[in-house]
Amino acid sequence: MKKSSPKDAADAPRLIDARIKELGDWRGKMLKRLRALIKQADPDVVEEWKWGIPVWSHDGLICTGETYKSVVKMTFARGAALGDPSGLFNSSLEGNTRRAIDFHEGEDLDEEALKGLIRAAVTLNRSTAKAPRRGRGAGRAGG
Repeated sequence: MKKSSPKDAADAPRLIDARIKELGDWRGKMLKRLRALIKQADPDVVEEWKWGIPVWSHDGLICTGETYKSVVKMTFARGAALGDPSGLFNSSLEGNTRRAIDFHEGEDLDEEALKGLIRAAVTLNRSTAKAPRRGRGAGRAGG
């Protein structure tokens, strides 16, 4: 699967479809299921293809969908800032920013909790996207 360039952004849904088909096993089915849950949780989500993997955004990066030999990993870009009352995060727990969920073959999936986590990520993105940015020269004329 080729890496994308900015002009390929409109091709992201097609590239994600191709990845799902290419996998052809439980990982493809899981990625397809996760994609559907993301879209249910946020109908305005933007699908992208970055770093050779599916990416979902809304006012900033929400999560990625990575596939490995024995796991499908959903990495939340700002997961450390999200509450996780259902304890879904089970990977990348030591970092200060990201958190991930590793899905293994045959595992149960708490769909409602996952959709809640996705909605919380969107809410977090919206809150910081609308916040005024302050930095050097902020508020000064002629900066």
